[in-house]
Amino acid sequence: MSKLFLLRHFKSQWNLENRFTGWVDVPLIKTNPRNVEATAKKIFRRRISAIYSSPLFRNQDSVAKLLEYLPGKYPIFIHLDKGKMKRWGHFAEINKKYMPVYITERLNERYYGDLQGENKAKMMKKYGKEQVHLWRRGFLNTPPGGENLRKTYRRAVPVYRKYIIKDLKKGRNVLVVASHNSLRALIKYIEKIPNKDIIDVELDYGSLLEYDFSKPWLPKNKYFAKV
Repeated sequence: MSKLFLLRHFKSQWNLENRFTGWVDVPLIKTNPRNVEATAKKIFRRRISAIYSSPLFRNQDSVAKLLEYLPGKYPIFIHLDKGKMKRWGHFAEINKKYMPVYITERLNERYYGDLQGENKAKMMKKYGKEQVHLWRRGFLNTPPGGENLRKTYRRAVPVYRKYIIKDLKKGRNVLVVASHNSLRALIKYIEKIPNKDIIDVELDYGSLLEYDFSKPWLPKNKYFAKV
């Protein structure tokens, strides 16, 4: 039986300031090391064969902080998207001390368009609380100049189907560290959640979701790991 861990990145500076972040590349706040260590222990009690993440710094930094608690391993960031980072970043494996971290923009947060950088409370006053809630959590609702969850789903799920399922089929345990809406898209696909119900799915900062798979397309068990 293989395991899949989904981790929302630790709290960022703009999470703290209650801003729409999207594709703006902001850092994490100074994270409580005890929370990171507790999360790492829950994940690394199993042997993780691969990690998938996005180029957003808050996601990669979350990966790096976790790996501080995995002795003898260090991350090698392997880029999956086209470009020089993929073409020129190739290498031959020389030892087993590294942890492969596969990076792709397709796991980035939903693009919030004109809302990026804006305070969420101010946008609720301007547009109404219900409208902003639909932009943030609905499936077909598109923020001004931005991307709805359906578009995020259409770019994130192929990463799961092309790469992650192959690892699960081989009995490997996989960790995905990404942003809220790219993870919600994966959860929707894995659990076959209807469009109208995905609005109720939320993950807090640093939330860890664990799936047991008897088959890579059929999760047997699901756990929210409290840290």
